[in-house]
Amino acid sequence: MKLSDNSTKATFSKRQIIEDDMGGTQADWVPQFEAWADVKFLRGGEVVMQARLTSKNPVVLTIRNSERARQINSEWQVELRSRSGVTKVYAVREDPRPVGGDALLEMLVEG
Repeated sequence: MKLSDNSTKATFSKRQIIEDDMGGTQADWVPQFEAWADVKFLRGGEVVMQARLTSKNPVVLTIRNSERARQINSEWQVELRSRSGVTKVYAVREDPRPVGGDALLEMLVEG
């Protein structure tokens, strides 16, 4: 298996507690790294149709395996930007799993 399209830039972010100017804290999304990704839109199943009725869009995201990519977990989010400039934020719904002889990682994300 290889990245077929990889025309989408993915920015992976992790929620972190950040201290503000007043000495308090707030949780905010902090970008961790960027990678090119292949996006496969899910079609047809009952769960997919139900998600669409609630304005959610589940997709399978594939990226190259790396040390940084293996840190991703279901508490992260990813911002996808296509070459045409369209941007959408997705929640990572599962920890990445190796595919294609461990060269790639695949995960379910939902936006």
